[in-house]
Amino acid sequence: MMPLTLMQIGDSATISRLSGNEDTKHYLMSLGFVSGVPVEVLNRLGSSVIVSIKSSRIALNADMAKHIMVNL
Repeated sequence: MMPLTLMQIGDSATISRLSGNEDTKHYLMSLGFVSGVPVEVLNRLGSSVIVSIKSSRIALNADMAKHIMVNL
């Protein structure tokens, strides 16, 4: 298990859990980041990451992405 921030462009993984306070978890879940859902890193822009999840593309800054734990 590792944070989403360590994934490279083209990597795919499955979300295993979310960390952070309840507001952070709720926000990420509202975007579709829930346990068991596949996610793929499409691009990186500085410290931000663009991912594909549930047929959507979402950009996250590193502070938010570090709360998403994945299994490759």
